[in-house]
Amino acid sequence: MEGYIFLIPFFPLLGFILNGLFGKRLGKTFVSYVGCASVGMAFFTSLLIANDMFSRLPEHRQFVQTLWSWIAVGNFKIDLSFMVDQLSCVMILIVTGVGFLIHIYSIGYMHEDESYWRYFAYLNMFVFFMAMLVLGANYVVMFVGWEGVGLASYLLIGFWYQGNQNADAGKKAFVVNRIGDFGFVLGMFLMFVTFGSLSYLDVFPKAYHLYEGGRLALDSPVVVAICLLLFLGATGKSAQIPLYVWLPDAMAGPTPVSALIHAATMVTAGVYMVARSNILYTLAPTSLLVVALVAAATSLMAATIGILQNDIKRVLAYSTVSQLGYMFIGVGVTAYWAGIFHLMTHAFFKACLFLCSGSVIHAMGGEQDMRKMGGLAKKMPITYATMLMATIAISGIPPFAGFFSKDEILWRAFTFPYFPEMGKIIWFMGTLGAGITAFYMFRLIFMTFHGEFRGTKEQAHHLHESPYSMTGPLMILAFLSLIGGWFGISPLVGNALGGGIPNMLEHFLEPVFEHSQKIIETAAPVPHYTDSTEWLLMALSVLTAAGGIIGAFFVYVKKFPELPKRLAEAYSFHYKLVYNKYYIDEIYYLLVVCPIYYLSVFLWKIVDVFLIDGVGINGQAWLVQKGSGTARYVQNGSIQTYAAFILMGLVAILWYFFKLS
Repeated sequence: MEGYIFLIPFFPLLGFILNGLFGKRLGKTFVSYVGCASVGMAFFTSLLIANDMFSRLPEHRQFVQTLWSWIAVGNFKIDLSFMVDQLSCVMILIVTGVGFLIHIYSIGYMHEDESYWRYFAYLNMFVFFMAMLVLGANYVVMFVGWEGVGLASYLLIGFWYQGNQNADAGKKAFVVNRIGDFGFVLGMFLMFVTFGSLSYLDVFPKAYHLYEGGRLALDSPVVVAICLLLFLGATGKSAQIPLYVWLPDAMAGPTPVSALIHAATMVTAGVYMVARSNILYTLAPTSLLVVALVAAATSLMAATIGILQNDIKRVLAYSTVSQLGYMFIGVGVTAYWAGIFHLMTHAFFKACLFLCSGSVIHAMGGEQDMRKMGGLAKKMPITYATMLMATIAISGIPPFAGFFSKDEILWRAFTFPYFPEMGKIIWFMGTLGAGITAFYMFRLIFMTFHGEFRGTKEQAHHLHESPYSMTGPLMILAFLSLIGGWFGISPLVGNALGGGIPNMLEHFLEPVFEHSQKIIETAAPVPHYTDSTEWLLMALSVLTAAGGIIGAFFVYVKKFPELPKRLAEAYSFHYKLVYNKYYIDEIYYLLVVCPIYYLSVFLWKIVDVFLIDGVGINGQAWLVQKGSGTARYVQNGSIQTYAAFILMGLVAILWYFFKLS
């Protein structure tokens, strides 16, 4: 199947071209078929390649397809080549599979939009660039996809550009991502200078052999610098501190766009990049600690903000930021496969959650404020059931998918091989964040689907379940939210259930992280813990999540409906701080946006307009104009004037010679 890898990005590219050029004229039926079929064919091709991969021995599960030599300048050679191994296989199945469901959902959700053709063209383009990012066999091809999803996200977030708020959200996402991408580019430059290549098949083996031969030490400054620069790119793309601020505003786009960006594609690119670069990060423990600490702080901070959000999509947006933190905790504590595991389960339940919120918004006539909802469970039973399943999954309750992936990350954080003491702190922050996540997600469920309806009579009259094109993908994703975790079930749970359930995902991904595991085993062996310790931590995690759910139930359903108001009054400072998202946007505006704005105005009005245009260009032109205007009187056609000048010249010459003598 090596010769068919290119078809995975080719089909969405073809869909983008056809819908972009002909969609407006050929109508919505044509656009729907082309938009969905192109991604469906990419998913089908991914399944065929995955099937071929499973039929081979683990050491032969790496396919590389080189289309052509792209750049060749001196020693710098880059091919346009694709690579499918175990890691990219999992990623491309997630991207195209979940992307396909979101495309189908979009048929019903966006059907009345007058720019339907443009929406599907952008959506196809997004999947094309994400496929390039995942399948690239070197960092340059990855970067093409990296930048491409940034462009596509700008177009999709600002899709309804007629409103300034939507257009500003698109620009904010684009600019913030460019800041991170600057670090990514510098990291690539330093990597090429250090290893002489940007190809995965050159850089990673060379780094490992240099370490094995004693010529590259752990925490070598150059490798730490490379990893931190690459991680700066990841903080932008995957919304971590300090570059997470674009993601909540990305809610300005259509809801299926939020599901695509936040669940399975763009925001997970940074996690994939760190997992792909696992050997470099394993050789730079300091960079891993930075990744894990930033991730833990991001996860906890975003979770606290989610408690007080009332926009249903913004609750899910901050939930995404928090869950991305868990993924980075996984890769940051060297549990690379666990980070990818949570990436996969998150793609299922978060896509389901966003699409369910879109179903609610669709039924509510565009209303997104949960304070104006309530009692929707009876009117929208499929949406309610699927959203409840996805909420249980993200809360980390067994046997749903989120429990297995989140618990594995927390356990690996507790046993962080390089920094065991810091690992305990990271574990505590992650466990606390899990409890808060369960609280605010069930707050969403109770405010939206339970109690009395708090909207208008007109909204109540039009409440209805969404069409099958929307509820069909919801049911599939809800089912995956239930069973998705069983692909990576831990040996402890597997043995407790009879010993016959293997950890398929970890075993499948093992060859990708093999060299990293060897380095860890020699450099920082994991301390031994008994099974009882792991069971205890697992129980604490579940009890913390259950406590969050029970707390939300009592506050928003049963006993204490006035408690949030009382707490807000009693702790007004803390309430305002969290409600206003710690004023991070305002701080950025004051410290970053305003200085750049006023510097730009100074450069424009003083340097450009006054000095360059005024004094430099226009000033010289004025001098020439005035000088030539005065000099033109010399050439006035009067013989007397010419004779006078000749006489003056003669007198000057005679005076000069007289002075010399």
